[in-house]
Amino acid sequence: AWMSLSKSGFDTIPLILAMFFRCIEMSNFQFAQAMLFAIAEINNSSDLLPGVSLGYRMYDSCGFPPHGISHWATCACLSDKAKYPSFFRTIPSDLYQSRAVAQLVRHFGWTWVGAIRTNDDYGNNGMATFTETANQLGICLEYSVPFISTDSPEKLLSIVNIIKQSTSKVIVTFVQPRDFITLITALSEHNVTGYQWVGTEAWIVDSEIVAMNKHHILDGAIGVSIPEAHVRGIEEFMMDVKPLNSSGNQLFTEFWEALFSCEFNSKNNQKRCTGTEDLSDVKNSFTDMSLMPILNNVYKGVYAVAHALHKILKCNKTCDTNVTLDPSMHLRNIRFQTKEGEEVYFNENGDPVAKYEIINWQPTAQGTVEFVTVGLYDASLPVDKQLTLQNASLFWAQNSNQGTSICSKPCLPGTRKVLQKGKPVCCYDCTPCAEGEISNTTDSITCIQCPPDFWSNAQRVACVQKETEFLSYEEIMGALLTAASLFGTCMTCVVAWIFLKYRKTPIVRANNSELSFLLLFSLSLCFLCSLTFIGRPSEWSCMLRHTAFGITFVLCISCVLGKTIVVLMAFRATLPGSNVMKWFGPLQQRLSVVAFTLIQVLICVLWLTISPPFPFKNMKQFTYKIIMECAMGSAIGFWAVLGYIGLLAVLCFVLAFLARKLPDNFNEAKFITFSMLIFCAVWVTFIPAYVSSPGKFSVAVEIFAILASSYGLLFAFSSQSVILFYSNLKRIQRNI
Repeated sequence: AWMSLSKSGFDTIPLILAMFFRCIEMSNFQFAQAMLFAIAEINNSSDLLPGVSLGYRMYDSCGFPPHGISHWATCACLSDKAKYPSFFRTIPSDLYQSRAVAQLVRHFGWTWVGAIRTNDDYGNNGMATFTETANQLGICLEYSVPFISTDSPEKLLSIVNIIKQSTSKVIVTFVQPRDFITLITALSEHNVTGYQWVGTEAWIVDSEIVAMNKHHILDGAIGVSIPEAHVRGIEEFMMDVKPLNSSGNQLFTEFWEALFSCEFNSKNNQKRCTGTEDLSDVKNSFTDMSLMPILNNVYKGVYAVAHALHKILKCNKTCDTNVTLDPSMHLRNIRFQTKEGEEVYFNENGDPVAKYEIINWQPTAQGTVEFVTVGLYDASLPVDKQLTLQNASLFWAQNSNQGTSICSKPCLPGTRKVLQKGKPVCCYDCTPCAEGEISNTTDSITCIQCPPDFWSNAQRVACVQKETEFLSYEEIMGALLTAASLFGTCMTCVVAWIFLKYRKTPIVRANNSELSFLLLFSLSLCFLCSLTFIGRPSEWSCMLRHTAFGITFVLCISCVLGKTIVVLMAFRATLPGSNVMKWFGPLQQRLSVVAFTLIQVLICVLWLTISPPFPFKNMKQFTYKIIMECAMGSAIGFWAVLGYIGLLAVLCFVLAFLARKLPDNFNEAKFITFSMLIFCAVWVTFIPAYVSSPGKFSVAVEIFAILASSYGLLFAFSSQSVILFYSNLKRIQRNI
């Protein structure tokens, strides 16, 4: 359409208002009528362009796309001001429509969809934007196929087969109405139903598409549409076609014949047109006002040009027409309200604010379809508030399984997504989280490692505090070891009490009473020091348990070693001319015990000073629990303490072994040999058992070694004393 403005005394000045349309297509004829209605209103207005009249010329593009830059041009490419500096539109760009469709799809949880588009700028650019937004929202396309209505039947059949063989149940479309009619026809022929269709404003409220939906393929379709609008007076103006009849325009003749299915020059018994037919009896796409939102866009477009001209011509009460017409610059800055109160303005790209209604196709009992508004989309709002829907009022396609249009089922908490090789990111397997890892959200792509003191529960959905393990008094093993320790202490005290009671007897004196009492005292400490190994390790208990054990055992072995040396010296003293006992009398015996013990005390002091034992949470031995134990600190200090005990034990064993064949008077050496043999055997087997025992059992092994060696020494000492008593008793009886 060519629009011109005229004023008496001035030449007609042409302006371009794009209004190309197909040959007698009723919807396009409606658009032309909307333009005429707006021009008539403006020409009758005294406020807008006073004294200036707008005119028009119409041209037929016959639907050839390259010639249709129009009021319904939604291609995002037209927002490029470098290519189209003077283009403005009253319909939102497909950039926003594509985003709206993507958010709509994601709202219903559809992550696995098919896509069909018209192979033109509208379809290709719209689908490209949708795909980009869909990828950001986690939506994958199983297929995306282009076509146009002029494609071969083989191409249409291939699209039908792609749809039938697909696993997705939702189809997103960016298709022109004429192309969609061709596709729906092909799908109807092959009885392709049960799919949820998502459409754009191009066809979602198109009455011709509804008429083609005889097989109910599109029932439940959902999509975006230009918001509902109403322009007062436009419907009455459109139905009044008498002015067209009186104009003698050839276009009216073609329109009238198409509208009433008649001919003015009837041939072959065709119904003859009279020009007086009643339009109120006709129900077709021309009388259908479902495209009122688009008619409103036409209406706003004409008014936008008029307001721009109003500024250019500096209109007040009159207009100055002696100016250069460049409406594009003024169109950028216009802002006005229509008579319905709608505000009209353009952004920097020449686009209006993007607002859409969400339309749902809902079949009625009469077999018709209602376009029900079920939501809104407003691109001017924050992203999380742009889309609002009333899900309760939705109608879905039958057998579409719309809630399950996904490539893979959601991964539940406790699992993570693992992509399937060679497939889109929406296709994945669900793998359980490893031990010590959790995922507490659906469709997690990673599992979270639990903190060091925590472990994953059986469901791998939460981190729970790890079980803390140590040898306690409450458990059976700890209680038994405690009882054994206390029993050994009591037995040692009983033996000590007996020795104390009979300390003045020749038998006790003959048994080296001082070293015997010291031995019994050290043995009681050995039994008691095992108790420091039971219970939760603390800083003091860790330092005490090994040092107390080391010192008390050295004191014990020193006493045994002193008794062994006394036996050897006593035997030497019985030999003629021997005076050896004066070199190892009671004083020397005490000093030797003190000296041997002080060496161990010095080792322990150095150990505690340089790198003492400390409480330690062992998390490496077991991943699911924490072993509370005492770290050695300095390994050298630990093995020095054990090594020194072992050195004294071996020395004592060797000396006792050398004295094993002494006369019966010196049979104490045999028991010392036996006790040292037990002691060495216990500690030789202790080392590998200690190293290989897990957790608290290593502590139990150590306690067992302490108790076993202590019981061995106590048994040997007690046995030797009893035998000594009976042997002396028999000797006394023989003398009597």
